[in-house]
Amino acid sequence: MESSTSYASIFRPDLFLGQVALVTGGGTGIGRAIAHELAALGATVVVAARREEPLVETAAEIAAAGGSADHAQVDVRDHESVETAVAGVVERHGRIDLLVNNAGGQFPSPAERISPNGWRTVVDRNLTGTFLVTRAVFNASMGVHGGAVCSVIADMWNGFPQMAHTGAARAGVENLTKTLGVEWGPRGVRVNAVAPGLIYSSGMDTYDEAVRDGVAATASRIPAGRIGTESETSAAVVFLLSPAAAYITGETLKVDGGSSLAKVPLVPLEAHDAISPFDGFHLAREVPDSWGGGRSRTDRSAYRP
Repeated sequence: MESSTSYASIFRPDLFLGQVALVTGGGTGIGRAIAHELAALGATVVVAARREEPLVETAAEIAAAGGSADHAQVDVRDHESVETAVAGVVERHGRIDLLVNNAGGQFPSPAERISPNGWRTVVDRNLTGTFLVTRAVFNASMGVHGGAVCSVIADMWNGFPQMAHTGAARAGVENLTKTLGVEWGPRGVRVNAVAPGLIYSSGMDTYDEAVRDGVAATASRIPAGRIGTESETSAAVVFLLSPAAAYITGETLKVDGGSSLAKVPLVPLEAHDAISPFDGFHLAREVPDSWGGGRSRTDRSAYRP
């Protein structure tokens, strides 16, 4: 791909001129792309996360491209940290017009191996953190001035094998989005979400080789025929934050190339015959083993009264 000195957004350059945008998890991955695009469209962007180094780097990149950027350290799991960070942003910039809840994180694991602490950590990062930041921004600014919120969740519509913790948390954010869309409409605040499918970003580096291989193998089974890009996710977020979506609230936009229509696990499940079939029809054809026929269906005595 050809390099450029600024973000090549599909939207007009001054779309968010004079507005202030807070992007959690804005130092890396999808959040970094969103921060760059919002800045390219005229917003003053504040990137926020726990680690300061990526935030400083991203803010410097935005400034070098001619945009306006600031950063704020925050632990979205801690309400005091959130309140302090949001208050600081409002003090420095006067208000917050746009909020992108992108901070989160998870790790692949069979559900039975997720420790209570591991479960709490993922739920706190993805669900509790989204609530704490959104509430703080509403109370500090949007409740008075209005605004638009967009949360980045995930493709968890048919369950999330190997990711039970984040699937549950993201589903919670999707429901929270609906609730806040109703409650805050009279205050001029729209609340929406974007659910990316498999996206090629730096976030992939956090997973081991088996998961990355699984993702690569899955790509050919996505109706779009490929994995998505950070830019495609960012464009969906920008649309929902923009005036073009003025009549949209409480909704979640899937950006997954159709993968949610035919969900497959990131890590393939083992073949097994652990769940015995029921076959009470005495004239039924037996399912061939190659079709997953499994255990024999010849003994029907257990089904007779």
